[in-house]
Amino acid sequence: MLLVSIIKIGIFKINLVYRSRLKGSLDEHVLAYLSSMDEDTSLLPYDIVGSEAHSIMLYEQGLINKDELARILEALESAKGISADELRSMKERYEDVHEALEAYVIGKAGIDAGGKMHTARSRNDQVTLDLRMKVRDDITAIEHAILELVDALLARAKECIDAVMPMYTHLQHAQIGSFSHYLLAYVDMLLRDVERLESCYARVNLSPLGSSAIGGTSLPVNRDRVANLLGFNGIVENSIDATSSRDFLLEFCSCLCITMLDLSRMAEDMVLWSSSEFNYIELSDELASTSSVMPQKKNPCPLELMRARASTVLGLLASIMGIVRSLPSGYSRDLQESKRIAFDIFKIVYESLLIMRQVVSGITVKRKDMLNAAEKSYAIALDVAEELVKRRGIAFRVAHRLVGAIVAYANSHSKTLRDLSMDDLRAALDPFRMDEDSMDMVEVISSIVKDSDPLSSLRRRSSKGSPNPSEQERMIHDREVRSKEYRAEIDARQKELEHTLASLQETVNRFLR
Repeated sequence: MLLVSIIKIGIFKINLVYRSRLKGSLDEHVLAYLSSMDEDTSLLPYDIVGSEAHSIMLYEQGLINKDELARILEALESAKGISADELRSMKERYEDVHEALEAYVIGKAGIDAGGKMHTARSRNDQVTLDLRMKVRDDITAIEHAILELVDALLARAKECIDAVMPMYTHLQHAQIGSFSHYLLAYVDMLLRDVERLESCYARVNLSPLGSSAIGGTSLPVNRDRVANLLGFNGIVENSIDATSSRDFLLEFCSCLCITMLDLSRMAEDMVLWSSSEFNYIELSDELASTSSVMPQKKNPCPLELMRARASTVLGLLASIMGIVRSLPSGYSRDLQESKRIAFDIFKIVYESLLIMRQVVSGITVKRKDMLNAAEKSYAIALDVAEELVKRRGIAFRVAHRLVGAIVAYANSHSKTLRDLSMDDLRAALDPFRMDEDSMDMVEVISSIVKDSDPLSSLRRRSSKGSPNPSEQERMIHDREVRSKEYRAEIDARQKELEHTLASLQETVNRFLR
């Protein structure tokens, strides 16, 4: 009765929920240092729903009675209306959202009912439950954002099948390609990012609840029932693994980091290609900044920040892995920091995906400038060498040397390959001391060079996955189908989860009627 009286007069509100052994209140500076309430704000909805499922299971197992369950559920439903200001004020009183919610429920339902909500669970399995529920929602959000970017890339690829441009290795002209081919490369990378996240989701979507602090409970809980109520595909069976492992979080962050690296490389390309030196693309005015002093400037600032934030994500990934690296088995408070890091990574990557989709949808493609660069380029040299192999049956290495000599001559005389005359070709090949029988090679090479404009070069490509226009059309169609299939799978999964959580809410409502 004394404890009940203490709680009723409000002393319970001053951070005494978990201080059964310790005397007095936690020092306010220590509390501020320990508190994770800032990042826990996003976990409150999951903590409420998880607590409702846990409480229903406790009732079904005979560990609480129907009246106690109803009082707990009523308090938890009321907690769904807690405002952001109320949550911020809780930071001054509680270490985390779990303690704050339990104190709130006890304040509403009384200690005799609300004090039973935490039966057979620990903050250790509780926080992991909340994290897994949030991460599975975050995976779905990221997947949708990736697929929206994929669809934007595919739409632009359709428009740019004949937008001829040089392709680069070592940032030097390598082969002739098309802007469509470039965009499709990132479509494929991003679709692999979705594949990774889909695989990650299966390992995230397992319930840890019922593992208690580390060694399970002697009370007759039904872990599978809670997992079913919350839409999990199963449980993390081993109680040590369930409460202290964060590999699911590391995997999630790693997947996001790979996606961010893809975005950073795209951003780097577009920063370069929007410069005056390249002038291949132009960002829409809505996505560019200007100078405070130079009136002509149009700066690709969102893309520059995207590159920088990729470094931030890399640093955060190293941090979260560093936290886990040195921990002994079992829960340690160090793991609290992993929440903040994972949430920051998600926010950066999600926002970057939305920005990149806007960039891709809004860019102006400078086709003439791209084509002009391709026509002046020596990137057609490999096509000439391969055509020489086909027409004369000579070894590729011989063709490579002949064409290389021609390119060197053209470059030293500031000419394109198509500008070379027969006399130029003979002079270029003179070091090879070709006899009369092989002098017709000059005529063959001249014919090949004259026929080798950038677009015909693309059309001669026959390998699967090349920038040949027909291959571009095939790949675009294939990726459109795959994008739709992924979206359908993700939507079906999300619909099933929403149906499960709606059923849980109906169960809660039945007990409250």
